[in-house]
Amino acid sequence: MIHLRLLPVMAFLAFANLMGQTYQITGKVVNEANESIGFANVLLLSAVDSTFVQGTSADEGGRFLLSDIAPDLYLLQASYVGRGSKPLALDVKNDISLGALIIPVKAETLDEVVVTARRPTLERLSDRLVFNVENTVVSQGNSWDILKNTPGVIINQDDLQIRGQSATIYLNGRKVQLSSQEAKDLLEGLSGTNIKSVEVIANPPASFDAEGGPVLNIISGKNIVPGYKGSITTNYTQAVLPKYSFGMSHYYKTDKLNVFANYSFNPRKELRRTDKGINFINDANAVFSRWQTDIDETKRTRAHNGTLILDYDFDDKNSLNFTATAVHNPNQEWESNLDTEIRNAQNVLDSTFITDNRVGADNTNLAFDLSYVHKLKKEGTQLSFNTHYTHYSDSFLQLIGSDYFDGSGSFIRDFGFTTASDQQIEILTGQVDFATPLGTSSFESGLKISSIASESAIDYFNFTGNNPNVDASLSDDFRYDEKVYAAYVSWVKSWEKWSVKLGARGELTDAEGVSLTFDTTSNQDFFEIFPSIYLLYSPSEKHSFAFDYGRRVDRPRYNDLNPFRNFNNENDFEEGNLGLVPYFSNNFNLNYTFNSEFFIDAYYRDNGNSINYLVFQDNENQTLRELKQNVLESTSYGLDFTFSKSILNPWYIYSYVSVFHEDETFLAVESGDQEFKNEVNGVYGYLANYLTLSKDGSLTGEATITYLSRFLFGSYISDEQINLTLGLRKSLWNNRAVLSLAAEDILRTYVPTYTSRYLNQDNFYRRRPETQFVRFGFTYNFGNFRLEDNQRSIDKKERDRLKAD
Repeated sequence: MIHLRLLPVMAFLAFANLMGQTYQITGKVVNEANESIGFANVLLLSAVDSTFVQGTSADEGGRFLLSDIAPDLYLLQASYVGRGSKPLALDVKNDISLGALIIPVKAETLDEVVVTARRPTLERLSDRLVFNVENTVVSQGNSWDILKNTPGVIINQDDLQIRGQSATIYLNGRKVQLSSQEAKDLLEGLSGTNIKSVEVIANPPASFDAEGGPVLNIISGKNIVPGYKGSITTNYTQAVLPKYSFGMSHYYKTDKLNVFANYSFNPRKELRRTDKGINFINDANAVFSRWQTDIDETKRTRAHNGTLILDYDFDDKNSLNFTATAVHNPNQEWESNLDTEIRNAQNVLDSTFITDNRVGADNTNLAFDLSYVHKLKKEGTQLSFNTHYTHYSDSFLQLIGSDYFDGSGSFIRDFGFTTASDQQIEILTGQVDFATPLGTSSFESGLKISSIASESAIDYFNFTGNNPNVDASLSDDFRYDEKVYAAYVSWVKSWEKWSVKLGARGELTDAEGVSLTFDTTSNQDFFEIFPSIYLLYSPSEKHSFAFDYGRRVDRPRYNDLNPFRNFNNENDFEEGNLGLVPYFSNNFNLNYTFNSEFFIDAYYRDNGNSINYLVFQDNENQTLRELKQNVLESTSYGLDFTFSKSILNPWYIYSYVSVFHEDETFLAVESGDQEFKNEVNGVYGYLANYLTLSKDGSLTGEATITYLSRFLFGSYISDEQINLTLGLRKSLWNNRAVLSLAAEDILRTYVPTYTSRYLNQDNFYRRRPETQFVRFGFTYNFGNFRLEDNQRSIDKKERDRLKAD
């Protein structure tokens, strides 16, 4: 009987305990292609009246967690930039682990057999613009083509720029640590069908190094199934001189192991013609001597490039990555013939001299990177560790000889010398990062230390004759040591229509450069904070507004600090500047997006004492000196318009117009150290047309035109340039093989003239590289070639300053 009396009490206690117990819901937000949607909003609503119960924001991988949920009937829905998933009814009685909430992507319906690829889409996130190209007509080219056609990217003589700054290329969040030409060769051999999207990050967040400009991050598709695939790629280019390249890649995947190996060989023989002119001016501001130089330069290189990547997943929580890259470019040969005419003020021939400049060079670049990631028990929380080592070596031997003649062609004298140079650089870095959800937001932080040691030497000897601009006393040894200690924090939170990302990075720099011969020292010892903020407001599905601000730093390249002189001839040389110091910039951007098709971007950038390429003519000694120098101040601002849309089913169009202003004020060191402000207003226009020319989508075409009115290049201002490009691509044997044909600079108008004319300075140059060419390409895929791979590169900002191109 006692036990029977206790039954109602026990039942009440059980009911009370049940009512007091709470549960959690976990899941992931994806789109229709099963691609994660990071930072999406997830809302839990009452099933009775759809009132708000609680909400959270997904992490970068689209994963989310809702906790402390009382038993009841609910509706669960995810939303992102005005789009939402279908409400999912849930009866919460215990913990629930969902497969995924799917947010549909608005897509245009195309005629059934006309186009097999989707149209590219643009997506504005709080800190970046995402150009989605997977399975689109744009992805039918190679990775370099995709970068050239990415919204917001300006192409200037194969230099990819964002808002007037050279962009840094990343693969899957890791920097491509190669020269501009080597990176282009690599990306031209990487099929665009492997690319999921390109992220345009004009203001990199705190997790990126504070040094450097904007970032282009290429995201490749994810690994799907085990197996093997490989490819062989070859290109033949007919320009003034013929060129070819060859490459192969192999990829093997098991459940735990991914192995990627790549090798490419790019022998090149390139011709570049340059016209240079200098009007030397006397104290009366009148021209007294006119120099005209024609340069024919032939460069032969034999670059070998190898990459090895190993990924190993110990289990669901622990993974290891090892990446090794090697670039070996031996037996480089540069031959330059310089023919100079010297005329007097009346333009009558006074004298001539001919210079033979020959250089033999070797360089090797080895990099090793080891990363370990450990996922903690809390969903979305992980620790990652990274260490990196680079060894770079470069040497060259230069022989210069000049013969001087009078106006009638009679020999007067000769002058010559030999230069030997060697440089060794060692880079070592270590980094640890931590990321975790924090309530309805996410948090990440990290620490990094980098150490750079550079030692270089240059010797001048074997002199024939005498010249006041070069002698053995210019020989020097230069040592540079730098240590940077960094820490950062970042916090992200999203609401239904708002998203905010805040970050701060602190860097302590301790650097010293010493010229042993000249007994001079340059010290850099400072601590700086680099804040960043990103705001995104999406009032509806079609409209969004974004604002971001970031502070950055740029340190001098190691080569620019070397106080050495590199000569074209004894009157025309480039020299390093030990007095260069880092400079800081403040970047502001305001953006508007309509229907993910039309974008307006307004930007303002205070570049501070930026380091730029300046050229000064010494009128007294009749020389031309090229050097890097900190300017007094520099600003850039502009308004960009981007439009992309499928006009007809087989025709996709992308256009980009930028109206910009650039200015910089510098000391004119050959004009009595007067301050001079060089400025330009310019227009950049780009129009790309992508056509699907066959019903099965195997034949595609491309027609693009680029126009650049003029732009600022240090003390120079360029004139206009136009580039018209046509291309065709044909897939064969169910995409087993690909043939491509491209013609660049069809109008032969992609070669600008650079002019520096102010105060007592009046000089110009016009370089004519082989911009006009026709290229044939062939790629053959073997094995299970539809596998996605694990290609990536090494993310080390310190390596970016190894050597200027």
